[in-house]
Amino acid sequence: MTIDEIILKALEEDIGSGDHTSLSTIPAGVPGSSQLLIKEEGIIAGIQVAEKVFRALQKDIRFISHIKDGDTVMPGDIGFTVDADVRTLLSGERLALNILQRMSGIATLTARVVEKVKGLPVKILDTRKTTPLLRELEKMAVRTGGGYNHRMGLYDMIMIKDNHVDFAGGIDKAIMRVRHYLEVNHLELKIEIEVRNFEELGQVLVTGGIDRIMLDNFAPDNLRKAVQIIGGRYETEASGGINLDNIHSFAETGVDFISVGALTHRFRSLDMSLKAVS
Repeated sequence: MTIDEIILKALEEDIGSGDHTSLSTIPAGVPGSSQLLIKEEGIIAGIQVAEKVFRALQKDIRFISHIKDGDTVMPGDIGFTVDADVRTLLSGERLALNILQRMSGIATLTARVVEKVKGLPVKILDTRKTTPLLRELEKMAVRTGGGYNHRMGLYDMIMIKDNHVDFAGGIDKAIMRVRHYLEVNHLELKIEIEVRNFEELGQVLVTGGIDRIMLDNFAPDNLRKAVQIIGGRYETEASGGINLDNIHSFAETGVDFISVGALTHRFRSLDMSLKAVS
């Protein structure tokens, strides 16, 4: 779902048959101005999306950004000023804030994680643990915070996980079927496979035919050993049991990627509000 589609669906959900409070209290065509007030330190994300929210309601608004996505913000900072009909400001403020607060919370957490591995040749990835229908926004926020996107969905990468292996009858069968499927359907997709232990890693290395190996729930010492065994033949990714306190030890192992599902499902929204300018 595109950002424009998300906004239109969200406005439809919130406004429904009409913002009857604003329609009944505010005459049509009354001009007004609102500012985004930052109340907490963090990384801002979603400024451009907030502008799209108000323009979806009224095309001829005046929107002035005072900061840009990815900037560090402090309490008291003004994010933007928007001039529009008062009805537009009131009808769009909650959706704009919902998006800004959540995206900024994700960007802030991502930036903290990225800072923990600064100087090490590893990339921080998100996962598919996103809010249904809001994946585009949440993955944009990860990029704003300095992280990278894993696959967007089930359609843009092959990801052979433990259940696929178990249902397929083994690692070799799963990889063989994937390669056959890609060939007959004329698809060019990267292939990643998850391994849970050194035995499965050995089976993958014997079979080959993949692009990346996800080392799931490997402790740092075992992860370092696995990376050495792989020896650069395939990309490596660490996943499972990784948090702010221990991520540096995982990053030091030489792994290429670390995926952190918490980026999009354990963040805390950043505090901010939209205030009328008199």
